[in-house]
Amino acid sequence: MNDPTLLRQTRRHFFQECGIGLGSMALAGLFNQQARANSLNIAHHIAKAKSVIFLFMAGGPSQLDLLDEKPELVRWDGKPIPQEFIKGKRFAFMDTFAKETPKLLASRRKFTRYGKSGVAISELLPHLGTVADDISIVRTVATNVFNHAPAKVFMNTGSPQFGRPSMGSWLTYGIGSESNNLPGFVVLQSGPRGPRGGAACWSSGFLPSAFQGVPFRSGGEPILNLSTPKGIEPFSQEKVLNAVKELNQVRLADTGDPEIATRIHSYEMAYRMQSSAPELIDISREDSRTLNLYGADVRKPSFARNCLLARRLVERGVRFVQLYHADWDHHGGGDANLEKGIEKVAHEVDQPSAALVRDLKNRGLLDQTLVIWGGEFGRTPMSEVRETTGRNHHIDSFSMWMAGGGIKAGGHMGKTDEFGFSPVEDRLHVHDLHATLLHLLGIDHLKLTFKFQGRNFRLTDVHGNVVSKLLA
Repeated sequence: MNDPTLLRQTRRHFFQECGIGLGSMALAGLFNQQARANSLNIAHHIAKAKSVIFLFMAGGPSQLDLLDEKPELVRWDGKPIPQEFIKGKRFAFMDTFAKETPKLLASRRKFTRYGKSGVAISELLPHLGTVADDISIVRTVATNVFNHAPAKVFMNTGSPQFGRPSMGSWLTYGIGSESNNLPGFVVLQSGPRGPRGGAACWSSGFLPSAFQGVPFRSGGEPILNLSTPKGIEPFSQEKVLNAVKELNQVRLADTGDPEIATRIHSYEMAYRMQSSAPELIDISREDSRTLNLYGADVRKPSFARNCLLARRLVERGVRFVQLYHADWDHHGGGDANLEKGIEKVAHEVDQPSAALVRDLKNRGLLDQTLVIWGGEFGRTPMSEVRETTGRNHHIDSFSMWMAGGGIKAGGHMGKTDEFGFSPVEDRLHVHDLHATLLHLLGIDHLKLTFKFQGRNFRLTDVHGNVVSKLLA
């Protein structure tokens, strides 16, 4: 009776040969549960947020020109940075710093104080200033990795190694999604190119593939190959899908492979999305006031359009929505500079980002939606020697902002030194960000684990603390 081969044969006989009755009913119940992606549906404490929208600024925005005003840099502008700041430090492009001691670079941007807190925000983000009392700026975020692709992967997965689950995957694995007709984790992209690191940033890693992010296109067909081919009648399509499902069910009962359950779920979700996805991306029915708020042109893919789609997704119960907007890599040289380059990309995201916060608040959704804005790292207080003005990658301290979902409104946090090089108060590491995100959605980051290769893994690895100072 302890022979594993006999046990497998017994299960197979039970599921395949039982016909109708208890066996088939149990199997149907099993498939129904698996179609909901086998989430743990855990709740370690009462959640403040139901969903997350992560506005990912791919390339590394310069915090010193956007969110971290440094008047002392004006006095030191053009002077070599003191050696005690950079001794033993590594940067992405060491050759630009190796020839001579890098010179400090003051921001050429004016900062204005906004809201009751009087927080300083750059002239590049005037719309963000109008919601200053609804957001919390953190100026002391730190990360471990200074090259784009692994840094993006680290920000998303807590590890620079490809193949780990992303935060959206961990979240949907832990608590599932409230949407039956759309994926629980959706990815939207804008800008001139996709993010370095690509699909590894929204991968499910070693979690079942049902939890990976699903990229949506913001125009045309939302998901390629989703529509029914021409000439195929609904009745014929349904017969094919039912036949495929039955074959997959037999194989699942035979092997117990969870990836087959994922395949069943994917077919069923795709069938439902044939109607739900086109309806989702059709923003023409939004009123003109809403479209003007975002600056969204319904005819063109853009970050503004994606911000509006993000709101529509969380309204429909999607758990995690991630927007990637590229072109923040301003080293100097060509258009990648702190003159016209940063002006262009800041203009593209400023109004829509602020509009998203305002729109969610007006609809009563901000309290239950956590909004995060930021990139994979920041920029140095020193300039790079190139034909136009730029800054190198910087991991010791950079700025992000958050809003809603249990975040303290107007509770701006963190202080850097006089040059903005390092934190001097309230350092927040990427692992702490992940721990806080999970906490706000009702999850103890120490308890959300998955056993792989002989040990339990978690999003925060062996690190991370919930940042209570950020919480409302």
